[in-house]
Amino acid sequence: MVQLHVKRGDESQFLLSTSVDSPLETLIQQITAIYNGRLKVERICAEIQELADHGVTLPPNMQGLTEEQIVELKLKDEWEEKCVPSSGPVFKVDEMGRRNGHAPNDKMKQVLLRTVEDAKALISKKQVQANVCLTAETVKEALDPLRGAVMIVYPMGLPPHDPIRMEFENQEDLSGTQVITEDECQLWWAGKEMQRGKKLQDYIGKNEKTKLVVKIQKKGQGQPAREPLITEEQQKQMMMHQYRRQEELKKLEEADDDSYLDSQWSDRQALRKQFQGLTNIKWGPR
Repeated sequence: MVQLHVKRGDESQFLLSTSVDSPLETLIQQITAIYNGRLKVERICAEIQELADHGVTLPPNMQGLTEEQIVELKLKDEWEEKCVPSSGPVFKVDEMGRRNGHAPNDKMKQVLLRTVEDAKALISKKQVQANVCLTAETVKEALDPLRGAVMIVYPMGLPPHDPIRMEFENQEDLSGTQVITEDECQLWWAGKEMQRGKKLQDYIGKNEKTKLVVKIQKKGQGQPAREPLITEEQQKQMMMHQYRRQEELKKLEEADDDSYLDSQWSDRQALRKQFQGLTNIKWGPR
C-alpha cells in the first residue's frame, strides 16, 4: 500500500494508507474527512474541558454579563435546572461569563477528562512519528466515547445552544476555523497540483510501496511551499557532525606540533618490531 504523509503548510497532520489506483476524487474525500474530523475532535475536547470546569454554556444573550446586569435585564437561564450533572453540581464561577458555573463533581469531571485524553491520543499528530495511519473510522472511535461521556455526566442532555451539542449534531459554527471542504480542497505533491479525474498512479507510478508527502490547500491560496531537500532530523545530524569535527580540529590546534611523535601509530618501525616480537619490552629490574 502507498503511504501518504499529509501536511498542511509545514505542519504534519496524519498518515493515510491508500493504493496507486485510487482516484484523486476518492483520495481528496478521504483526506478532508479525516482532516476535518480531527479538527472536530479537537474542538469538542477543548469545550468538554471547559464543561468539566464550569458547567454548561449560558444562553447567548447572557454570556459575558455580570450578575448585576443579568438581574437588571431580568434574564433567566431556563436550562439551568434541566441540565444538571450527575451526582450534583459543584459551583465554580466562569470568569469569562460564558458558562453557568454548575460544574460536575470531581468523580464526574474525571470521567470527562480521561475520555478527552484518550480521544486526543487517537488522533494526535504523534501518530505520524509512530507510523500509525488514520482512517475515518479512527475519528469515529474518538468521537463516540466523547459523546458517551457527556451523556453519562449530563444524562438530561445539554442545551441546544451548547457548542458540544451543536458539534455532535453537526450544527456548529465553522467560521474562523481551519476546516477545508471537499470542494475547495487541493492536493499537492512535488510542487504540482494533483488533478481530479486522474489516479494516484498517474503521478507516482505503479509501485505500491511508495511513501510520499502530500499537502492540502484551499483553492485560491496558491502553491504551498515545497518540502526541503533534507529532513529536520538529517539537518540535526549534519550539525552534530560538523560540531564534533570543529571540536576535534580545535583540539589538534591546541596540541603541540610534535606531540604526535609519542604516539604508537607514528612509529615507522612498529610493524617490523611486531613481527620480531620486540613490542611491549620493559627495561629495568623486575
